[in-house]
Amino acid sequence: MVLHSDLFRVNMAASIVSQTVARGLRGASAKHLFLDKFKCARVSSRRWLNLQEYQSKKLMQESGVTVQRFYVADNAPDALQAAKRLGAKEIVLKAQILAGGRGKGVFDSGLKGGVHLTKDPSAVGELANRMLGYSLTTKQTPKEGVKVKTVMVAEALDITRETYFAILMDRACNGPVMVGSPQGGMDIEEVADKTPELIFKEVIDIFEGVRDDQALRMAANLGFKGPLERQAADQIKRLYDLFLKVDATQVEVNPLGETPEGQVVCFDAKINFDDNAEFRQKAVFALDDMSESDPTETEAAKWDLKYIGLDGNIACFVNGAGLAMATCDIIDLHGGKPANFLDLGGGVKEKQVYEAFKLLTADPKVEAILVNIFGGIVNCAIIANGITKACRELELKVPLVVRLEGGYSTGGATTTTLHPTYTLFDCSTHYHPRALSVLDSIFLSLLFTSPPLLCHMHHFLHFLHLSTFYELCVISHGSHSILFLNSVQ
Repeated sequence: MVLHSDLFRVNMAASIVSQTVARGLRGASAKHLFLDKFKCARVSSRRWLNLQEYQSKKLMQESGVTVQRFYVADNAPDALQAAKRLGAKEIVLKAQILAGGRGKGVFDSGLKGGVHLTKDPSAVGELANRMLGYSLTTKQTPKEGVKVKTVMVAEALDITRETYFAILMDRACNGPVMVGSPQGGMDIEEVADKTPELIFKEVIDIFEGVRDDQALRMAANLGFKGPLERQAADQIKRLYDLFLKVDATQVEVNPLGETPEGQVVCFDAKINFDDNAEFRQKAVFALDDMSESDPTETEAAKWDLKYIGLDGNIACFVNGAGLAMATCDIIDLHGGKPANFLDLGGGVKEKQVYEAFKLLTADPKVEAILVNIFGGIVNCAIIANGITKACRELELKVPLVVRLEGGYSTGGATTTTLHPTYTLFDCSTHYHPRALSVLDSIFLSLLFTSPPLLCHMHHFLHFLHLSTFYELCVISHGSHSILFLNSVQ
């Protein structure tokens, strides 16, 4: 079906982009709109399982999908032997990292490009020697690049024509759809925007699967003719079998190409997986290469915390992805820079709060911490207890700003002597008369709080009774007021 209507085109592009966003958070091509404003720090952020190119191709091979012949090597001699075993007219050597833009990347060895073609097998060893153990920097890696540990040595095939094909989950259709275009090897979002008539879509019935007529129609729409049409249809059905077999949320082939010898080949593929299916896809999830992950993000995942490192200096501690993004936005709006995105989620436990603070305080860039909690599902008293423990045990040495609202926000009152404060003026007058003279701390405007900041978080004043190392301060900054706990010696 040709996508003529603007609305349908927007829905289709949105569906494709939504899948690309998932890859972007794991180090692939696109970034979430909110993240575009803040460059990711350290290594590429990853939140879902992502495989190296050679791993995806192995899965495709196992499902009968046609791919290039290839070998994998982790040292130069093995790469050289692999090139000789292939016996191909031309060989392509690809650095294996979880980031796009490899072809235009640069190694710290001085080698330009993470993808090289050669007709001389003996050159493969020399090229591999300048790739392996060196860091490759692309437009999608951090500034320091990513160290290359493996290379893929593959048969290089001529391509007479490139197409795009993907199977993905589409919310609008409540299930999987096939998406294809005769214009492959390029940015599919650009194709959808400039020539939407060249984007084709087939909704897949989850009970029937991909029917023969659907596969043939898609193959024809992709421009395959004669015997190649049926061959392409067979590859499409095999790709859907793979999609089901591994519990994928997307299988994207770009390009799905045609060779001069009359063969339909999947030259490159991206597979996204449903993390909820990990319990029955243990073999697939065991392939996950955590060596390229942000260590902080990996540690956060152990505690079921959604963490993404950013380049700012104000750490964010928030529940809910929407509120977390809004918090980062308001920090940026008022001249600050968030150091991270952190979503606590729903049924958070005290231990998770404590571990989250350990992660935030371990970041040397952090100069202040903002806690912004809206207690719907979240129990604010649990948050309070977790932060209290963190302040006791972690020797917090940066200003801390806390805003609690909602369920159990006054729960701490039963266990400690508290002094309710309903305005910033009262807080300053009663608890820190000298606050206006403290000028060397981080200033952070909290303009999104209503009712007033302390109205439903007064139990946090018991920080004052824990230790002499913390002062509750209120500072005038322009036309706004700022609340923070300032550590003192």
